[in-house]
Amino acid sequence: MKRALALSVLVLAGVVSLLAAAARQQTQAPKVLQVTKLKDNLYVLKGGGGNTSIFIMSDGVTVVDTKNPGWGEPILDKIKELTNKPVVRIINTHTHADHVSGNVAFPATVDIVVQENTKTNMQAMRTPTGIATPAANVFKDSGGKGMPKRTFKDRMTIGKGADEIQLYYFGRGHTNGDAWVFFPALRVLHAADVFSGKNLPLLDANNGGSGVAIPDTLQKAYDTVKDAEVIVTGHSNEMSRADLKEYADFNREFLNDMRAAKKAGKSVDDEANTWKIPAKYAGYMIGPPERLKANVQVVYDELK
Repeated sequence: MKRALALSVLVLAGVVSLLAAAARQQTQAPKVLQVTKLKDNLYVLKGGGGNTSIFIMSDGVTVVDTKNPGWGEPILDKIKELTNKPVVRIINTHTHADHVSGNVAFPATVDIVVQENTKTNMQAMRTPTGIATPAANVFKDSGGKGMPKRTFKDRMTIGKGADEIQLYYFGRGHTNGDAWVFFPALRVLHAADVFSGKNLPLLDANNGGSGVAIPDTLQKAYDTVKDAEVIVTGHSNEMSRADLKEYADFNREFLNDMRAAKKAGKSVDDEANTWKIPAKYAGYMIGPPERLKANVQVVYDELK
């Protein structure tokens, strides 16, 4: 009996040891970034959160979005492989943790620029609409490190010539602070999650997002930034200007469908269970199963 008990204790200890080793291995797993070269001085880093643009200028590097907590250092390491120039600026496109949390790993000398509503949102780090897991607030945990230093309202131009960056705010969409980052010399527009890919957007009403406004916001971007040839999305591959127009139309049709459904007296559940992506948008995805219902609810609430 004692021998069996001792053997059980040894087996249990072995299992615990294996689990602990597995946990350590998972924690220590390397953070891998995939690099896409768009131009000689513009790269996109994928993995670890939202897509990150690396713009190498004459005097340093501008980083657009810094991914999830713990990914700031891997971004810095990857930049060192691409150039020996220092990071001088971060532009955060919006407030979500998978686009801003790496800020805290960057030197305090780095300028951080956001749309003015995004700064307010980053102070609160509210959990996005439809997301069950509470948002991490790395800025609170780090004593405010990584928070924005400068803001803009509708438009800002940074630098000139080959180094020029144009920042735009076209209105509410994914949030109420979605910044569009245009590199005019390269004809590349970083849209981030207001155009995350060919899918239903996350309409984050908790941070000012709008299903009623997003079609107009996307259309305004298309109409204004006419020289953009390549669109860097939030979580997908690069798209074209034509894709941006199509996405604006897709979101307008979704809004029109929700308006008609509500007028017909259909409940949120009924519409979420029956709405399908129109055939002409073949290849588009709904996204997480809860996304559709959350978006229906957001639009219904706005149409009151």
